[in-house]
Amino acid sequence: MDVAEPVSISTGIASRYATAVFELAKEGKKLKALETDVDTLKAALKDSADFGDLISSPLYSREQQGAAITAIASKMELSDTLTNTLRLMASKRRLFVLPQMVTALQDMIAEEKGEVTAEVTAAKAMTKAQQDKLAKTLKASVGKDVKINLAVDESLIGGLIVKVGSKMIDTSIRSKLNALQNSMKEVG
Repeated sequence: MDVAEPVSISTGIASRYATAVFELAKEGKKLKALETDVDTLKAALKDSADFGDLISSPLYSREQQGAAITAIASKMELSDTLTNTLRLMASKRRLFVLPQMVTALQDMIAEEKGEVTAEVTAAKAMTKAQQDKLAKTLKASVGKDVKINLAVDESLIGGLIVKVGSKMIDTSIRSKLNALQNSMKEVG
């Protein structure tokens, strides 16, 4: 079996759920609430190993997954639309595609708002002011509002790696050192 196949199947399933949720939120004029829900879910997926286990472990029955996801959704104060979708996903054993669904929903919301997300990796955490300044600079370059998704990688030493769509800008000191090292090899 081709390794890419399960990934594309998961993406397809996630995309169908995301489209349904997005359309319902748009019809009900609840896109702002959906955006909040998506941010909340993204944070939970990133920060909670238990949540990750719940959605991906085959050890939980459909009923256990359904009850747990309903309780979690209630605690997170997710909208009814998303809560019902998560309950449906649990009943069909589809919660494992939740990370891809969250990503798909983020993309749809950004598209609707006319913004793009920049994946930024920095050597250390950036202040809100620094992020706003970077977003403004990127907006001038790409012509759309830019939402910053920040990750910290201390091995960069300094500088940034910015990825907007398929375009990547690497100003990290690590990449400059690598380039210098390569040019020194060519000389020697």
